[in-house]
Amino acid sequence: MLDYLIIGAGPAGLQLAALLQAEGRRDYLVLEGTDRPGAFFARFPRHRQLISINKPHTGTDDPELNLRVDWNSLLSDDPSLLFTRYTERYFPPADVMLEYLADVVTQLRLNVTYDARVTRVARDGDGFTVDSSAGRFAARHLIVATGVSKPYEPDIEGYELAEHYVDMSVEPRDFLDQRVLIIGKGNSAFETADALMETTAVIHVAGPSSVHMAWRTHYVGHLRAVNNNFLDTYQLKSSNAILDGHVRRIERDGTGFRVAFAFSRADEVVKELYYDRVLACTGFRFDASIFDASARPDLVIKDRFPAQTSAFESANVPGLYFAGTITQPRDFKKSTNGFIHGFRYGVRALHRILESRHHETPWPAVTLKATPEAIADAIVARVNRSSALWQQFGFLGDVVIVDGEQVSYVEEVPVDYLRDGGLGELPLAFVTTLEYGPDHDKVDPFDISVSRIAQDTVGQAHDAAYLHPVVRVHRGGAVAAVHHLAENLENRWDRPDVHVRPLAEFVGRQLDVR
Repeated sequence: MLDYLIIGAGPAGLQLAALLQAEGRRDYLVLEGTDRPGAFFARFPRHRQLISINKPHTGTDDPELNLRVDWNSLLSDDPSLLFTRYTERYFPPADVMLEYLADVVTQLRLNVTYDARVTRVARDGDGFTVDSSAGRFAARHLIVATGVSKPYEPDIEGYELAEHYVDMSVEPRDFLDQRVLIIGKGNSAFETADALMETTAVIHVAGPSSVHMAWRTHYVGHLRAVNNNFLDTYQLKSSNAILDGHVRRIERDGTGFRVAFAFSRADEVVKELYYDRVLACTGFRFDASIFDASARPDLVIKDRFPAQTSAFESANVPGLYFAGTITQPRDFKKSTNGFIHGFRYGVRALHRILESRHHETPWPAVTLKATPEAIADAIVARVNRSSALWQQFGFLGDVVIVDGEQVSYVEEVPVDYLRDGGLGELPLAFVTTLEYGPDHDKVDPFDISVSRIAQDTVGQAHDAAYLHPVVRVHRGGAVAAVHHLAENLENRWDRPDVHVRPLAEFVGRQLDVR
C-alpha cells in the first residue's frame, strides 16, 4: 500500500510529487489519465497565450526574489527547472508549459503512471482503493490534483444550444460578419472577444456580475489588462457592448438565436436580442464523478469545488486531500490558491502538514535569540525576500513562537491552519503576513485626486491600501495586538527608523507583558 497516491499530473500534482521525491522517505505515485503531464495546457487557454507572467530579466540573481515575478515555475532545488529559462515572453505560449512540465517529470525522476484514467475512488478501511485504466491502486492517503476539468453550466433555459469555450471554434474568420453573444465576464470571455473583434459584426459580452479589473482588486483571476482591449470598443462606441444582467432563455430562431435578456440597470427589463452565435465562457468546475458514496466529498460554491478544512483535507472524507486550483475555496477570489504562483506554496504547506500529521515530523523551524531586535530583524529579512508571503498575501504567514526563553521561527503556515490549532497551543506568537488594506479594491490606484497614505510614514501604516507587512500578536489563540509596517514604493521594508525600530519596539512591548 502506498503512503500517498496523487491523482493528476498537472502543476499541483507534480509539485507535491517533487517535494515527496526530494524528501525521499515516502512511497508515492502520480496517476495521470492522459499520455502526458499538464494535459490541460494542451487545450487551454484556447487562444494559446498564458496570462501568468514570466519575467527572466529582474536585475537580481536572488532566486527567492525572482519567484515574485515568475508565476509558472514549480519549486525545486534544480536551477535548470525555472520556467524563465524556457522563454522570454512576458505572457508565454501555452505550449511552453507543456515542454516545461515534461522536463520536470524527467529531470526530477518523478513517479508518474500515464494513461491511467481513474474510474472509481472508494474508502477501504483506513485508506483508499482507486480503480483506473492502468489497474487498481491502494493508498493510505489520497491527494486529488485534477483541477477544474468540467465546464460550469449556469441555470439558463436553452443553455445547451450555446457553443462552449472548451470546443468552440478559435478561427476568427468562422465568425465573419456575425452577431455574437458571449456569456461570461471572466478572462476566457474577454480572451475570446478580443480574438474575434476584427471579424465579427457585433459582440456582446453578458453576465450578472460587474466587470472586475485585476489591477484594482489585486485578484489575478479578475479581468487582466492583457485581455481588456474589448473594453475600448464598448466605451468608444465601436459596435460592441457589455450587458449587465441575466440571460433568461436561449431559443433557436431560424439559422440564429433569440435570447431573452433581463437588464440589471433597467430594473430587470427583459428584451429579446438576436444573434448568429452564442458562446458560453462560464468557467469550469471540479469533477466529483469518480468518487463512490464512501468517498464522495462535499462540494461548495455552486458545487464547483470540494469543501475542505484548513489542512487542505476534505470536510467530510478523512484522509482525502486536495492540491492545486481546487483549493481556491480557501481564499476564493481573494488570494492566489487558484493559480500556479500561489498553489505551489500551498502544496508545500500541504506537504508539511502531511509530514506533521502522519509521520510526526515537525514543521521546519529555526531558533532565534529571545530579544526584540533578533525577532524584528528576522521578520524584516523575510518580508523583504519571501516569495511565498508575497504571492500568498493574507493566506500564508510566518510564525515566531515564543515559549519562555525559547523562540522559534516557522515559515509559510496557512493562517487559518494556525488559527485552528495546527501548530498546537501557542502561548505567544507573532504572525507576519503581507496584506493589502481592507478597502484596497475600492481605491482607484490611478486617481491622483484620491488621498493616499504617504510612503514610509510611521504611525499611518494601518491605513495603507497597498501591499505591506502586518504583524499580529496571538495570545492563547486570540489576536491581542497588531502592527503594520509602512508601505514602500519598491517594497523594501527595511528602513531603520521607519520599519525596523518601530517593529522592534512593538515586539519588545509584547515580550514585556508575558
